[in-house]
Amino acid sequence: MKRFVTISSMTVVAAILVLLALSALLPTALPVRVVQAAADHVRWDIQSFNAATTPPTSSPGGFAIASARNPSTLSIKLTGSGTFVGPASGGTSSGVTGGGTWETFSGTTLTGSGTYEVVELVSWTFSTFQTGTFIDNIDHGTRANGVAVFRIRYSDGNDGILGVGCDGPNAPPGTLEGVIASKSSVTYWDAQAPVGGVDANRTIFHIM
Repeated sequence: MKRFVTISSMTVVAAILVLLALSALLPTALPVRVVQAAADHVRWDIQSFNAATTPPTSSPGGFAIASARNPSTLSIKLTGSGTFVGPASGGTSSGVTGGGTWETFSGTTLTGSGTYEVVELVSWTFSTFQTGTFIDNIDHGTRANGVAVFRIRYSDGNDGILGVGCDGPNAPPGTLEGVIASKSSVTYWDAQAPVGGVDANRTIFHIM
Protein backbone atom coordinates (compact mmCIF):
# COMPACT_ATOMS: atom_id res chain seq x y z
CA MET A 1 0.00 0.00 0.00
CA LYS A 2 1.40 3.38 -0.92
CA ARG A 3 1.57 5.83 2.01
CA PHE A 4 1.29 9.57 1.54
CA VAL A 5 3.34 11.71 3.92
CA THR A 6 2.19 15.22 4.79
CA ILE A 7 4.93 17.78 5.34
CA SER A 8 4.04 20.20 8.14
CA SER A 9 5.22 23.79 8.07
CA MET A 10 7.16 23.13 11.29
CA THR A 11 9.01 20.27 9.57
CA VAL A 12 9.93 22.48 6.63
CA VAL A 13 11.22 25.19 8.97
CA ALA A 14 13.20 22.60 10.95
CA ALA A 15 14.71 21.26 7.73
CA ILE A 16 15.86 24.72 6.70
CA LEU A 17 17.35 25.40 10.15
CA VAL A 18 19.22 22.08 10.19
CA LEU A 19 20.63 22.70 6.72
CA LEU A 20 21.85 26.13 7.80
CA ALA A 21 23.48 24.65 10.91
CA LEU A 22 25.19 21.88 8.98
CA SER A 23 26.39 24.24 6.26
CA ALA A 24 28.17 26.26 8.91
CA LEU A 25 29.99 23.10 9.99
CA LEU A 26 31.18 22.19 6.51
CA PRO A 27 34.58 23.39 5.30
CA THR A 28 34.58 26.26 2.84
CA ALA A 29 36.56 24.30 0.27
CA LEU A 30 36.05 20.56 -0.06
CA PRO A 31 38.58 18.26 -1.75
CA VAL A 32 37.76 17.69 -5.39
CA ARG A 33 36.80 14.27 -6.69
CA VAL A 34 36.01 13.27 -10.24
CA VAL A 35 32.45 14.42 -10.96
CA GLN A 36 30.31 11.82 -12.66
CA ALA A 37 26.80 12.25 -14.03
CA ALA A 38 25.50 9.57 -11.69
CA ALA A 39 23.84 9.41 -8.32
CA ASP A 40 25.66 8.29 -5.17
CA HIS A 41 24.32 5.11 -3.60
CA VAL A 42 25.18 5.39 0.08
CA ARG A 43 24.78 3.48 3.32
CA TRP A 44 24.82 5.42 6.61
CA ASP A 45 25.30 4.06 10.12
CA ILE A 46 25.43 5.30 13.67
CA GLN A 47 28.30 2.95 14.29
CA SER A 48 29.77 1.04 17.19
CA PHE A 49 33.51 1.69 17.29
CA ASN A 50 36.04 -0.40 19.23
CA ALA A 51 39.45 1.27 19.33
CA ALA A 52 40.88 -1.48 21.57
CA THR A 53 41.30 -3.94 18.70
CA THR A 54 44.21 -3.87 16.25
CA PRO A 55 43.24 -2.40 13.87
CA PRO A 56 40.13 -0.66 15.33
CA THR A 57 36.76 -2.26 14.60
CA SER A 58 33.74 -0.54 13.04
CA SER A 59 30.38 -2.30 13.44
CA PRO A 60 26.70 -1.45 13.07
CA GLY A 61 24.61 -0.91 16.19
CA GLY A 62 26.02 2.17 17.91
CA PHE A 63 24.21 5.16 19.41
CA ALA A 64 24.60 8.93 19.40
CA ILE A 65 23.24 11.75 21.55
CA ALA A 66 22.31 15.34 20.81
CA SER A 67 21.06 18.07 23.15
CA ALA A 68 18.74 21.04 22.89
CA ARG A 69 19.83 24.55 23.88
CA ASN A 70 16.75 25.94 25.58
CA PRO A 71 17.05 24.15 27.95
CA SER A 72 20.21 22.09 27.44
CA THR A 73 18.84 19.43 29.81
CA LEU A 74 16.67 18.09 26.96
CA SER A 75 18.41 15.40 24.91
CA ILE A 76 17.73 12.65 22.41
CA LYS A 77 19.53 9.31 22.04
CA LEU A 78 19.39 7.69 18.60
CA THR A 79 20.41 4.45 16.94
CA GLY A 80 20.05 3.90 13.22
CA SER A 81 21.22 2.90 9.78
CA GLY A 82 19.91 2.89 6.25
CA THR A 83 20.61 3.59 2.61
CA PHE A 84 19.85 6.42 0.24
CA VAL A 85 20.33 7.56 -3.33
CA GLY A 86 21.99 10.97 -3.47
CA PRO A 87 21.06 12.59 -6.80
CA ALA A 88 23.87 13.94 -8.95
CA SER A 89 21.96 17.24 -8.90
CA GLY A 90 22.40 17.42 -5.11
CA GLY A 91 18.65 17.64 -4.56
CA THR A 92 16.17 15.70 -2.47
CA SER A 93 15.44 12.00 -2.94
CA SER A 94 12.72 9.56 -1.94
CA GLY A 95 15.13 6.68 -2.58
CA VAL A 96 15.68 5.96 1.11
CA THR A 97 15.49 3.02 3.50
CA GLY A 98 16.13 2.56 7.18
CA GLY A 99 15.58 4.16 10.53
CA GLY A 100 16.28 3.27 14.12
CA THR A 101 15.26 3.87 17.72
CA TRP A 102 14.86 7.05 19.76
CA GLU A 103 14.76 7.97 23.43
CA THR A 104 14.19 11.49 24.77
CA PHE A 105 15.31 12.73 28.18
CA SER A 106 14.85 15.66 30.50
CA GLY A 107 18.02 15.49 32.54
CA THR A 108 18.28 11.79 33.38
CA THR A 109 14.51 11.18 33.21
CA LEU A 110 13.25 9.23 30.22
CA THR A 111 10.38 11.17 28.61
CA GLY A 112 9.65 9.03 25.56
CA SER A 113 10.91 6.24 23.34
CA GLY A 114 10.12 4.38 20.17
CA THR A 115 11.29 3.93 16.62
CA TYR A 116 11.64 6.22 13.63
CA GLU A 117 11.79 5.74 9.87
CA VAL A 118 13.55 7.78 7.22
CA VAL A 119 11.05 9.13 4.67
CA GLU A 120 13.19 11.44 2.51
CA LEU A 121 16.74 12.57 1.85
CA VAL A 122 16.85 16.36 2.13
CA SER A 123 20.55 16.86 1.34
CA TRP A 124 23.75 14.84 0.83
CA THR A 125 27.24 16.33 0.71
CA PHE A 126 30.15 13.97 -0.01
CA SER A 127 33.37 15.13 1.65
CA THR A 128 36.25 12.63 1.20
CA PHE A 129 36.95 8.94 1.15
CA GLN A 130 38.46 7.70 4.40
CA THR A 131 42.02 6.51 4.85
CA GLY A 132 43.51 4.10 7.37
CA THR A 133 43.06 0.42 8.16
CA PHE A 134 40.01 -0.87 10.03
CA ILE A 135 38.15 -4.09 10.67
CA ASP A 136 34.98 -3.07 8.87
CA ASN A 137 32.08 -5.26 9.98
CA ILE A 138 29.68 -3.06 8.01
CA ASP A 139 31.75 -3.61 4.83
CA HIS A 140 29.15 -2.19 2.48
CA GLY A 141 31.27 -0.23 0.02
CA THR A 142 34.03 2.36 0.40
CA ARG A 143 34.20 4.25 3.71
CA ALA A 144 33.49 7.95 3.30
CA ASN A 145 33.07 11.23 5.17
CA GLY A 146 30.22 13.63 4.55
CA VAL A 147 26.95 15.10 5.77
CA ALA A 148 23.41 13.84 5.16
CA VAL A 149 20.11 15.40 6.22
CA PHE A 150 16.95 13.28 6.34
CA ARG A 151 13.29 13.92 7.00
CA ILE A 152 12.09 11.30 9.48
CA ARG A 153 8.84 10.18 11.07
CA TYR A 154 8.73 9.08 14.71
CA SER A 155 6.56 6.19 15.92
CA ASP A 156 4.48 8.56 18.07
CA GLY A 157 3.41 10.47 14.94
CA ASN A 158 5.81 13.39 15.21
CA ASP A 159 7.83 14.51 12.21
CA GLY A 160 11.43 15.63 12.41
CA ILE A 161 14.82 16.05 10.82
CA LEU A 162 17.93 13.91 11.32
CA GLY A 163 21.38 15.26 10.44
CA VAL A 164 24.23 12.74 10.23
CA GLY A 165 27.83 13.89 9.88
CA CYS A 166 31.01 11.83 9.62
CA ASP A 167 34.41 13.37 10.37
CA GLY A 168 36.56 10.24 10.02
CA PRO A 169 40.16 9.83 8.83
CA ASN A 170 41.07 12.15 5.96
CA ALA A 171 38.09 14.46 6.54
CA PRO A 172 38.73 18.18 6.06
CA PRO A 173 38.44 20.44 9.12
CA GLY A 174 35.02 21.53 10.28
CA THR A 175 32.80 18.55 9.50
CA LEU A 176 30.27 17.45 12.11
CA GLU A 177 30.86 14.05 13.77
CA GLY A 178 27.67 12.64 15.23
CA VAL A 179 24.00 13.53 14.87
CA ILE A 180 21.64 16.44 15.35
CA ALA A 181 17.86 16.16 15.17
CA SER A 182 14.49 17.79 15.59
CA LYS A 183 11.31 16.23 16.96
CA SER A 184 8.15 18.25 16.66
CA SER A 185 9.16 21.75 17.87
CA VAL A 186 12.26 20.65 19.83
CA THR A 187 15.61 21.08 18.08
CA TYR A 188 18.40 18.91 19.46
CA TRP A 189 21.03 21.24 18.10
CA ASP A 190 24.26 20.18 19.81
CA ALA A 191 25.82 16.87 18.80
CA GLN A 192 27.59 15.15 21.69
CA ALA A 193 31.22 14.82 20.63
CA PRO A 194 32.90 11.41 20.57
CA VAL A 195 35.38 10.72 23.37
CA GLY A 196 38.36 8.37 23.15
CA GLY A 197 37.69 5.00 24.73
CA VAL A 198 33.90 5.54 24.79
CA ASP A 199 31.79 3.66 22.23
CA ALA A 200 29.29 6.40 21.34
CA ASN A 201 28.60 9.33 19.02
CA ARG A 202 30.32 8.01 15.91
CA THR A 203 28.92 7.69 12.40
CA ILE A 204 30.09 6.40 9.04
CA PHE A 205 29.06 6.41 5.39
CA HIS A 206 29.82 3.77 2.78
CA ILE A 207 29.64 4.62 -0.94
CA MET A 208 28.25 1.48 -2.56
